[in-house]
Amino acid sequence: MRTVYALARYPDCQAAIDFLTSAFGFRLHEVHKNDDGVVQHAELLAGDDLIMLGQGAPGGPGIYVAVDDPDAHHDHARAAGAVITMGLADQSYGSREYACKDPQGNLWYFGTYRP
Repeated sequence: MRTVYALARYPDCQAAIDFLTSAFGFRLHEVHKNDDGVVQHAELLAGDDLIMLGQGAPGGPGIYVAVDDPDAHHDHARAAGAVITMGLADQSYGSREYACKDPQGNLWYFGTYRP
């Protein structure tokens, strides 16, 4: 059972779900809306891992997701509108990675490093 979950806050969770599933290939696991139909909480799957989204202001240190092909992932994310903040680079610890911001300002890191 997991004890730590990644969480990102968004002023518009539905727009975040649309972008993250399209640009990064995450899959929708669960979504909770208020009485007005506004997404308050959602859970996305990245492989077998869970990322939670909540209503609120973006920020924080960012989220790292391990991927098998960071080059293809980078190109797809950029084409979908992600703003690349760190280009693809080979790291001294053996990972190939990049960083980007989604349209609502949260930082995402993708690479081959798997602790």
